[in-house]
Amino acid sequence: MPKVDVYNVEGKKVSELELKEEVFGVEPNEELVHSVLINYLANQRQGTQSTKTRAEVSGGGRKPWRQKGTGRARQGSIRAPQWVKGGIALGPKPRSYRYQVNKKERRLAIKSVLSSKVLENTLYVVDAIPMKEIKTKEMVKTLNNIKVEGKTLMILPEKNEIVQKSARNIEGVKTSLVNTINVYDLLKYKNLILTVDAVKKLEEVYA
Repeated sequence: MPKVDVYNVEGKKVSELELKEEVFGVEPNEELVHSVLINYLANQRQGTQSTKTRAEVSGGGRKPWRQKGTGRARQGSIRAPQWVKGGIALGPKPRSYRYQVNKKERRLAIKSVLSSKVLENTLYVVDAIPMKEIKTKEMVKTLNNIKVEGKTLMILPEKNEIVQKSARNIEGVKTSLVNTINVYDLLKYKNLILTVDAVKKLEEVYA
């Protein structure tokens, strides 16, 4: 079973924590992670892009000039796609890009990324984040004490406005809850900070 050190907010090691093999010790499946990531990005698309066809653009319906005798190519309408300000022949129309991925695959992809964080030593566990008031300086101090560098994702077991609001103005830092994590965020942020309670909740949900 993989083990990680547990730190307090002062950056001192206070204990060791054994992580469940079936959540933090699986063999990373890169192809599956990629597939779930593409699904997540597709589902985020609004699908509101739209262009006008020749039936929708403004312009007369009459023939620009007679069919024969002018020496010019025959034309039927100034709204045709080859004309400036004409309609678009095969342009995009509003549509949904959503599609489903098997729930087991999505869960395995998240476990794969969590296991990768353990292997890369970019997963940090803290015993708790006890903050009595919203203070960005205190959160910055905590991150410096733990010696976290680069983009960081903090996963909390439940909603905590004091912690979330203290971290939201720090560049490159994002907070998330155990029940809202996704593959995109786990990959986007190099470091992952979990509280001990968050680890236990993750193991309950994904074991």
